Amino acid sequence: MNFQQGFQTTFRSLQYRNFRLFFAGQGISLVGTWMQKLAMPWLVYEITDSVFLLGFVSFAGQIPFLIISPLAGVIADRRNKYKLMIWIQILAMLQAILLTYMTFIGIININHLIWLSILLGIINAIDIPVRQSFMVNLLDNKEDLSNAIALNSSIVNIAKLVGPALAGFIIAKSGVLGCFMINAISYLLVIISLILMKIQYVPDKKDKQHPFQELRDGLDYISKHKKIKSILLLLAFTSLMGISYIVILPVVAKEVLVGNSQTFGMLMGASGIGALIGAIYLASRKNSSGLEKALPYFNLLFGLGLLVFSFSTSFVLSFVILIFVGLGLMLQLASSNTLVQQMVDNTKRGRVMGFYTLALIMGYIADQTHAAMAIGIGGMACIIGSVIYIIKKLNL
Repeated sequence: MNFQQGFQTTFRSLQYRNFRLFFAGQGISLVGTWMQKLAMPWLVYEITDSVFLLGFVSFAGQIPFLIISPLAGVIADRRNKYKLMIWIQILAMLQAILLTYMTFIGIININHLIWLSILLGIINAIDIPVRQSFMVNLLDNKEDLSNAIALNSSIVNIAKLVGPALAGFIIAKSGVLGCFMINAISYLLVIISLILMKIQYVPDKKDKQHPFQELRDGLDYISKHKKIKSILLLLAFTSLMGISYIVILPVVAKEVLVGNSQTFGMLMGASGIGALIGAIYLASRKNSSGLEKALPYFNLLFGLGLLVFSFSTSFVLSFVILIFVGLGLMLQLASSNTLVQQMVDNTKRGRVMGFYTLALIMGYIADQTHAAMAIGIGGMACIIGSVIYIIKKLNL
């Protein structure tokens, strides 16, 4: 395969107008999102100097996922996903504007941050299942879904690389306000990109059941589909035990590595580099063949990276290790997303992605033990989960 063919294969989903608009709008908006994701925990830790409150604010933002995301999947299957996407982005922009305004006039405190985190959590709990199930509507050829998911992951991780680095610089120079302001403005671009799309919505004509019955049907569907169930269980285990390292990074940057907001931003950027490499690799694949077998080994790479990172007291070593952590995590998350979306029945896509979101978000319930110890325990747990998954697959 020559360079031109490789390029066309890797970026083939960009041939579709709707996906191009989505890709461009998200790419800009997500830089602002990641700037706020870095600035908010830094502000919490700066105000309170408390690891407990740092974890609690993050935990508060994830509580809505435990309740809402499965129900949001039901909504996604019953309603026009396109209109839902527009309204969700408008609500997220209003939350960002409120955070910016309260910070600007100087009244922001820990209680405000907790409630604003909960509000954003409610919005995101609806957004993620709708967004994931909406992806298939952006493509003319559904066989390019795995490529679209990988490209979407790549733009997320470019933003994860650029956003925190830019936020760390802005915070060091002028504080968190600039990060919040940029995020609020960036939502305008994603809203415009959505409005410019041409999406044909075909309503499902089957008789609607009670929402809770539809939710139960989705759960029954997952429990009977052994492959989807195995993938979601591994994802839930990994998320619960491993992904909380992101929440603890401000503590590692400040206390373990004796750094500042720029240190935190660079650590986030390192995991973004690894994740971007993983996303480009997945996008360059012609199909998803072999991903299911490779899934536990991606998770194993993530777990080993976390375990080694927990012992590091060197910034350079931590930066390098986090590249591999980001690589392993991205390979597992994007592969899980691709496999589940390819396996699921289209009529149950929203509900299954609601449970996918629930499995994914469990990881942000942060451990309140010593930062390095918490990361090390998470890494060990991910390694154990990978081994169990491999053994179970071999027995099958």
